[in-house]
Amino acid sequence: MSTPCYPACPPAELEARLRLHRLPQIGGQRFHKLIQAFGSASCALDAPAAAWRSLGIPAASSEARRSPEVREGAAAARAWIERPHQHLLMWDSPGYPALLAEIDDAPPLLFVAGNPAILDQPQLAIIGSRRASPPALDSAAGFSRCLAQAGFTITSGLALGVDGAAHRAALEAGGQTIGVVGTGLQKLYPQSHRALARTMVDSGSALVSEFPLDAGPLPGNFPRRNRIISGLSVGVLVVEAGLASGSLITARLAAEQGREVYAIPGSIHHPGAKGCHQLIRDGALLVESVGQIIESLRGWQNLPPAPVARVDHPLLALLLAAPLTSEGLARSSGQPLAQVLASLTELELEGRVSNAAGRWFARCG
Repeated sequence: MSTPCYPACPPAELEARLRLHRLPQIGGQRFHKLIQAFGSASCALDAPAAAWRSLGIPAASSEARRSPEVREGAAAARAWIERPHQHLLMWDSPGYPALLAEIDDAPPLLFVAGNPAILDQPQLAIIGSRRASPPALDSAAGFSRCLAQAGFTITSGLALGVDGAAHRAALEAGGQTIGVVGTGLQKLYPQSHRALARTMVDSGSALVSEFPLDAGPLPGNFPRRNRIISGLSVGVLVVEAGLASGSLITARLAAEQGREVYAIPGSIHHPGAKGCHQLIRDGALLVESVGQIIESLRGWQNLPPAPVARVDHPLLALLLAAPLTSEGLARSSGQPLAQVLASLTELELEGRVSNAAGRWFARCG
């Protein structure tokens, strides 16, 4: 059974915090302001409306605290965290992720489905376009797979495109991954990733949300959750992004939070590369290999040496540059397809390449 709160938060205070959390226009900063002003969420709920208004809290929020909807929502949240693998982390509790607690607007409450312990493990965020090109999806999967094998937990936003590719590749590599969502955990979006989300929870990874459990996919929630993706992570890798992409918001937040920012370059003719190129001009580290990321983060954990593949085979050298199909390898190498297939079989038996969705990847380590 989940532990709903720590000794510093008795049941009445837990109930009060869950009610405060559901009030309109009460974000993290106002939540903290109320508790600081009144000493606890319980006292804040009992304070007169005039005291709330003196703190700049809208009257509507003060009135809503007594509504049946707020009480029922808080009761439903308490029931949710009593179930296995469902948790609530509070900003002043021992289980709250330490790195996230450092940011200016740390969420006061985090709902977690799955394993909350991994939120304190070294994480690398991999983000990018929802409409990513096939090469970008390959790059996201390849970097995620190798970074997971190197000991990083892979964090992303469970969105279509790059996010989904990163989550899946981390799981395929036997690693752990965290999905920070822009809805409540009972209203996961997009619907097409519900199976992926379930696999993440069942495999010891985690889903995280700061929003009430029944919060739907409001447009403003997705940019807001980006500060959690960067705040949990020691670095953020942007794989492919246009100039208007939300990934650039995450990268900007990461830089403001003192995190490392990495970007993969692309063709000057591809609109999806322009965001990454802008990040590089702004100071992001241009990366072409996993080893560059690992070396720059060496101080964050006792990592093994950066994965280095033995480049003693021409096909392996091509795959280190980018994943390719068998036919693509034949064209790039100038070798007959039959010879390429035979070489790939040997390399796969040696554990030096792997195949996913019809493309071949060089394996790290």
